[in-house]
Amino acid sequence: MTITMAMLDAYPADSVFEKQLLTRSIQTCVECAQACTACADADIREEMISDLVKCATLNLDCADMCEATGRVLTRQTGFDADMVRAVVQACVQACRVCGDECDRHAQMHEHCRVCAEACRRCQHTCEDLIAALT
Repeated sequence: MTITMAMLDAYPADSVFEKQLLTRSIQTCVECAQACTACADADIREEMISDLVKCATLNLDCADMCEATGRVLTRQTGFDADMVRAVVQACVQACRVCGDECDRHAQMHEHCRVCAEACRRCQHTCEDLIAALT
């Protein structure tokens, strides 16, 4: 059992979401944030950094969005579906844009390939979460 699941299990009220989906969503947001941060860091170490400036910037933006989304999803008290939907939709968009940019560099940079995969996982998990809100 993960810490995320243990905390959700210990929560004194029922969650709006099915716990497995919520746990997976929080964890993929955290993992994507880590991957994007690491990719941005690797981007600035590459010799052709000028080719990766946009990638590094989008990575950092996506990392911030994923971290914020994970925190919002963790908070269940005072749940507001409209707020959660807006935050998760923004995360989907950030992951889509960042994933697309990393895909452009994936042939040359393994860190971009790994990051693009993390972005796609997070994007799809967040899309599943939005579907569960409707």
